[in-house]
Amino acid sequence: MGIAINASAQVYSTSSGTIKFFSKTTAENIDATNNQVKAALDAKTGNVEFSVTINSFLFKKALMQKHFQENYMESSKFPKSTFKGAIADNSAVKYGTNGTYPVSVKGKLTMHGVTKDVTIPGKVAVSGKKAVLSTDFNVLLEDYGIKVPANNASQIAKSIKVTVDCSLQTK
Repeated sequence: MGIAINASAQVYSTSSGTIKFFSKTTAENIDATNNQVKAALDAKTGNVEFSVTINSFLFKKALMQKHFQENYMESSKFPKSTFKGAIADNSAVKYGTNGTYPVSVKGKLTMHGVTKDVTIPGKVAVSGKKAVLSTDFNVLLEDYGIKVPANNASQIAKSIKVTVDCSLQTK
């Protein structure tokens, strides 16, 4: 994580955030959860960073997990996915006032060795020394060079729903 910390900054962070993904097809639904997401938010600048280790995604079926790591995400070549960006209108988030604030975050999402500019809608929920970052968005596999073999194409959606729920705390 590379958010610079200065004396006047209020930085929220966690190493136990959650990212889930869901693939829905007529043949099969596939979902996985990763509860080892590192995330940081600098309240002064609105800079946000997420880092997730691909091998930390857990599936209901061990074979799905193996195929995800080895065949699709190629975790030996691309062990992490990251997001680095900023809340577009950070001044609208009142970090000293409890509440839920809708936000738009712009930045660079890197997955499977491919980096794309993205804008993601989400929420920042402030409660005391905590800030919960949450969002749902879709990722097209082809945008990140993730190939699905033809014999599995009916089982894996071309667009995957990603859900982020990270409770961050100030130190």
